[in-house]
Amino acid sequence: MDELAALKEAFQSELASVQSLADLQQLRNKYSGKKGVLTAQLKSLSSVSPEQRPAFGKSLNEIKEFVESELKTREISFKDGEQEKRLLAERLDITLPGRSVMFGRSHPISQILEEIKGIFVSMGFGIEEGPEVELDHYNFEALNIPKDHPARDMQDTFYVSNEVVLRTHTSPVQVRVMEKRRPPLRIIVPGKVYRCDSDVTHTPMFHQVEGLMVDTDVSFSDLKGVLELFIHNLFGKNTPVRFRPSYFPFTEPSAEVDIGCIFCSGKGCRICKTTGWLEILGSGMVNPRVFEMAGYDPEEYSGFAFGMGVERITMLKYGIDDLRLFFENDLRFLRQF
Repeated sequence: MDELAALKEAFQSELASVQSLADLQQLRNKYSGKKGVLTAQLKSLSSVSPEQRPAFGKSLNEIKEFVESELKTREISFKDGEQEKRLLAERLDITLPGRSVMFGRSHPISQILEEIKGIFVSMGFGIEEGPEVELDHYNFEALNIPKDHPARDMQDTFYVSNEVVLRTHTSPVQVRVMEKRRPPLRIIVPGKVYRCDSDVTHTPMFHQVEGLMVDTDVSFSDLKGVLELFIHNLFGKNTPVRFRPSYFPFTEPSAEVDIGCIFCSGKGCRICKTTGWLEILGSGMVNPRVFEMAGYDPEEYSGFAFGMGVERITMLKYGIDDLRLFFENDLRFLRQF
């Protein structure tokens, strides 16, 4: 019994010197662990004489309960203290001045793309999308550009395989739409396109907006009216517009559309190469061969198509002379928009 009393005093002395949860765990292992002092005392109970065993066992249980209670109380105290320290460390000082938050803005290409889409939607055009990894059939053959045709050299193509390409224009979506729907059609197709080219006016990836209108009585005058209305909405109602004969395999007749130079007001400058005009998009009446491959009767239906590069229009709109600025993510450049 004297040994048990000394054991209790030793525990109390050691408990008073505990400074952390780690120290407390060591003390717990020493007294109540599997190889602890109290566990050893319980195992020695069988060696105590039968007359003394009840009193010894009772005292031993009381000491064990006392040890576990003291350990638990001290553990709660340590945890409460640590939580209080953590809360004090994490406390916000609401008297400090606030930190300003920077708000992002739409990229200039995104701004112009949304403006283009809004103009055409206001004229009744719907918006269609399609795959950027495209079959050769839709990207070329269904647009009257058969294999080995010289017109393929106009588009520096990324080939995934002989029959799969990264689309060089968004016109394949027009073919896909015509295969699924009957006229009347009035759609635009905005999206990314890819060509093997890179300099101050070309990048391997850029954005285009293609347009298509098909019905039973669509004429070139409809094409002219739609595009002039679009240009006047985008660049101003006094912007001069002209159509020049051109060639595209998927339209016939075809035309390039120019606007009066917005930098020199048509007087001639370095940007317009002293001509007073800037090329802005290509257009034309849909080639009957394209209608036939899409399953339309060219004797019954007619239509026009057009396509424009969003980066080029953005450069003209904002007076930017290097296409690569759009993709360098220079905040000094982007903050201007």
